[in-house]
Amino acid sequence: MATTPEITLHVLPPSHPSHAAAAAIEFKGLEFEKVDMPYGSHNEEMEAIYGEGAKTVPGMVVDGEPVHGSSAIFVRLEEIAPDPPLFPDPIADRVREAERWGNEQLQDLGRSLGWGALHFRPETLGMLIGGGELDPGGVDYAMKFIHSTWRYHGITAVLLAEELAGLPAKIEHIEELADEGVIGGDQPTAADLQIGSTIKVLRSIGDLDGLLEGTAAADVATRWFGEPAGRIPAGAFPASWIPASG
Repeated sequence: MATTPEITLHVLPPSHPSHAAAAAIEFKGLEFEKVDMPYGSHNEEMEAIYGEGAKTVPGMVVDGEPVHGSSAIFVRLEEIAPDPPLFPDPIADRVREAERWGNEQLQDLGRSLGWGALHFRPETLGMLIGGGELDPGGVDYAMKFIHSTWRYHGITAVLLAEELAGLPAKIEHIEELADEGVIGGDQPTAADLQIGSTIKVLRSIGDLDGLLEGTAAADVATRWFGEPAGRIPAGAFPASWIPASG
């Protein structure tokens, strides 16, 4: 009789890859402990657990074995509990390819565009976690926090404009994946979770409504992760940066 593994998941609450990893564990029906890492020192604490260079969340420890990053977590979960599958036959290879694309090409947009929009509307930071608009003192703190996040992630206005310009092509690629049956089925694949967690963040940015409404990307995000807790109203980004919707 197989024993139940002891699983600990280390996360940051706003981290969309952390949400994807947690959703995958829950989909597998496995019990786990979720540990919120402390802001400010989480890089050092993650590296102490997962090894040199492994500073980011999420990370999962399975019976003492460290597994770092959402993609690696998906693979390890599939080994622990093959059913229900995150990489179902006969499309397993296409799911792996799509999940890798979501990790390498899409995931960063959830950080850069999210924090990018907050730079222009810092008073909405509290709204994104289910609270209200910040008071002036809260805005002062939010501005400092957002500026430090820009430095940490290397966000610039040039980067944001480039990513926004390239977003329609990425949304179209997600549409193609849905048309091929790689995502958007009755049960989530690893690709659904990787892609959907990022799109949920983008759905919190009002400037992107015209690009996302009615798309397969929005459907996948809503199906597996629900509605955003709060919204950054349209008008955060300069209008000239926003691509025209199809």
